[in-house]
Amino acid sequence: MKFSRQKTLRSHVSLTGVGVHSGAPVNLVLGPADVDAGFVFIRTDADGTEREVRALAASVSATAFATVLGDKAGAVVSTAEHVLAALRGMGVDNATIEVDGPEIPIMDGSAAAFVAAIDRAGIVEQSAPSRFIEVLKPIQVTLGESFGELRPYANGFRAEVEIDFANPLIGRQAYNFDLTPDAFRRDIARARTFGCMKDVAKLWKAGYARGASFDNSVVFDEDRLLNAEGLRYADECVRHKVLDLIGDLALSGLPLIGLYRSVRGGHKLNHAVLTALMADRHAWRVVEVEPVAARRRASVSDAVGGMLGGGMVAPAFAPDVS
Repeated sequence: MKFSRQKTLRSHVSLTGVGVHSGAPVNLVLGPADVDAGFVFIRTDADGTEREVRALAASVSATAFATVLGDKAGAVVSTAEHVLAALRGMGVDNATIEVDGPEIPIMDGSAAAFVAAIDRAGIVEQSAPSRFIEVLKPIQVTLGESFGELRPYANGFRAEVEIDFANPLIGRQAYNFDLTPDAFRRDIARARTFGCMKDVAKLWKAGYARGASFDNSVVFDEDRLLNAEGLRYADECVRHKVLDLIGDLALSGLPLIGLYRSVRGGHKLNHAVLTALMADRHAWRVVEVEPVAARRRASVSDAVGGMLGGGMVAPAFAPDVS
């Protein structure tokens, strides 16, 4: 058996960006947190009002446009998934996320800026042993044409993700990924949010996505990619779905030991599967034994022998139709 210790940030580090919906400037500060604190969002408004919410599945108040966390008074912060993915992906257990507005800044649409900020802050071990949620039996959820499941898996956390878009430039993609900090940094962190121009135009007309641009989103027309610089990965879209689910499942409160599979998934499906797991106390347990290091590298398959038919997944900045 191998035991490890919880980790937090060594120091505070600041970032500035824009909110993907408001387009307004947003300041964010990542900082250390106490043992067993998990991830805590602290929102401070212009009038000095401060609200705090823990990053837990029970705190999710909406999943339509992104993952939104709130309390009885309403939404506290939206678009939480990318910063949560960076913290979980880099092996941080406890951190504060201070923000001076209702949205986490979109940055370049990926988790890369948050990973760079974590590098600047540094990661330190704490006095208490690490704790994990081990999945003990399969949990499955079907929402329309979307399917998700968590299953037991001995080697840490693994994601097996399939997407299927009507847009021929995206099409059907699959990606399998075993989570380690090095693999997250190399294979997932730089994958940007994406969508189709017709959907973005509808959002702009409705007053949403005012901060979305080619600087923070991969945008496809019917027959071409509109970003002049091209893709960062040939399968950047499905990799971003992996990024999103790592952030969404960070709302378990502890790192998961299990395998998560999704077909045509999104924030709504991720939250539904995690909620179903948490509701079944026979389906999981908290352990302090570190899982065996994943030995398999991330792999890609072009042909998806999916269990479901066609369909579309909305981009991260558009309504989630899963």
